[in-house]
Amino acid sequence: MKVDTIFYGFSPKYFCEKFFYFRFLCVNCGFILVGLIMNYQPQDFLPVFVQLLAALAFIVATMVATHTLGPKRHSAKKDDTFECGIESVGDARTPISVKYFLVAILFVLFDIEIVFMYPWAVNFKELSWTGFYDMLVFMGLLLIGFIYVIKKGILKWEK
Repeated sequence: MKVDTIFYGFSPKYFCEKFFYFRFLCVNCGFILVGLIMNYQPQDFLPVFVQLLAALAFIVATMVATHTLGPKRHSAKKDDTFECGIESVGDARTPISVKYFLVAILFVLFDIEIVFMYPWAVNFKELSWTGFYDMLVFMGLLLIGFIYVIKKGILKWEK
């Protein structure tokens, strides 16, 4: 193999001229890509800090503007708490059944499986039989968990 045909027909000289951040080590009839030379200076990060500063300045300016320019008419009726236009009745700290939280967590748990199944379905042909068997194991573990949930009676609302 000749030096000028390595890297899809481009010579090491071409890469050294066009991509100066690559460092090449010539060995006999070819070269080896050693890696990128990462020489970042503090001034290289200046645009990032300017962007961050601009975002923070916008947030602070918006908050100050809304507090200074907004109306300041307080009354007992305006300062009263409400939920979706309905007056609040009772204490906000009423106990909620643990079943509600269990069902919510189970929904998230069994809903997130789609996040794993979608990429698997897209790459089904490339994964071949090993990918199929892996998905069978995954679905089997989910089924075992679902059977456990059913046996414990977590999804029964009334007892």
